[in-house]
Amino acid sequence: MDLNVVILAAGKGTRMKSSLPKVLQPLAKKPLLSHVLQTSLQLQATRVIVVHGYGGDQVKDMISQQFPDSPIEWVEQKEQLGTGHAVKQALPQLQAGSRTLVLYGDVPLIRAETLNQFLQTVGTGQCGVLTVKLAEPKGYGRIVRDDTGVVRQIVEEKDASPDIRKIDEVSTGILLADTRDLQTWLPKVTNQNAQGEYYLTDLIKIANDHDAAVTASLVENPAEVEGVNDKHQLARLERLYQQLLADELMAAGATLLDPARIDIRGRVRVGQDCSIDVNCVFEGDVELGDNVEISANCVLINCKIGSNTVVHPNCVIEKAVIGEDCEVGPFARMRPGTELKEKAKVGNFVETKNTVLGKGSKASHLTYLGDTVTGEKVNVGAGTITCNYDGANKFKTIIGDGAFIGSNSSLVAPLEIGAGATIGAGSTITKGADPNALTVARAKQVTISGWKRPEKKK
Repeated sequence: MDLNVVILAAGKGTRMKSSLPKVLQPLAKKPLLSHVLQTSLQLQATRVIVVHGYGGDQVKDMISQQFPDSPIEWVEQKEQLGTGHAVKQALPQLQAGSRTLVLYGDVPLIRAETLNQFLQTVGTGQCGVLTVKLAEPKGYGRIVRDDTGVVRQIVEEKDASPDIRKIDEVSTGILLADTRDLQTWLPKVTNQNAQGEYYLTDLIKIANDHDAAVTASLVENPAEVEGVNDKHQLARLERLYQQLLADELMAAGATLLDPARIDIRGRVRVGQDCSIDVNCVFEGDVELGDNVEISANCVLINCKIGSNTVVHPNCVIEKAVIGEDCEVGPFARMRPGTELKEKAKVGNFVETKNTVLGKGSKASHLTYLGDTVTGEKVNVGAGTITCNYDGANKFKTIIGDGAFIGSNSSLVAPLEIGAGATIGAGSTITKGADPNALTVARAKQVTISGWKRPEKKK
């Protein structure tokens, strides 16, 4: 039977104290709703429908950019009258001969494995609800079972008696039913309750009234079904999520010096015997080879680090490829388009962009290389910069194998330094430098006698 997924994402999130709709609040630098959608798309659903409301255009624009090729459909809930009312808005887009799974845009950690097991547990013609046991169930709808253990209804806390409030099994709100049944049952949901809202959870009692079997599946990890209503809960879920990702990295063989101090905002793949120190941030798609060492306080964004490479503390590497046996930093910035070949080295306060540093070449400190291609075993002295931009256009600098660039040199592109060339320290080079020759470009040194330093005025 075909599966529909309906994601409720219409709430404003007043307690967030933010102009951003609640489902767009970031978890691991990705909107809450994106996490739920990513999971939903793994369920092989025929249709994925998002019910939007507050900030709907903003929600649609951001999600459409993140899922440009995914078959996501949109339904507006103009008035937020409860979860039952929200699902009712999606009914016209659901085919009768299917099942419908209801998820929530502010419950981001639910796993596809959990949902697939839920889908297998609930049979055709049954109504399924995902439940969880909480030591502190305050605020949640309680699962009310009869003497045989069959779920008879879900009672929201504001409508619950003191005895019902003692129940520790609560509803996650995640529900599964045949679409044909939803079309019959939803019109029977009323707002006769303390909140004056149309509760989706009332379907459990209605299903019992129609002699439909109700199946409850218990979630083992409460974090999976924890919702987000304010910034404190958002921060808590961020840590829970990061702990899950850290566990996955360690299971893959990585050594994390402190699993509580790592942030992954994308995907990290690791080889054997990688070591990651504290306060490192990984964004996008990051790949580490074997025996890679990432020191403290580094930021790696959409990059690849070759085996046996050491990244020293406080480096930023973005959209770059670092080869094997390289050394980076400390305090180095590898900007997009950077490629370090095998055994290359960049040291402290070196910045590169659109640059290839050849095999065994090094720029040990205080250097900027932009739009540069160096050969093998090039030495770039401290304070060297490539002047690649004239205010309108950018130009390339090519440095041949074995060249030596003296400290504090300015290489004004377009420029080619020949193989084996030596550039004298303090030179400004505007023309090509011949191979295997010394090129020096300095003004004549002058000493002015009797010159006095300026003094502060009293």
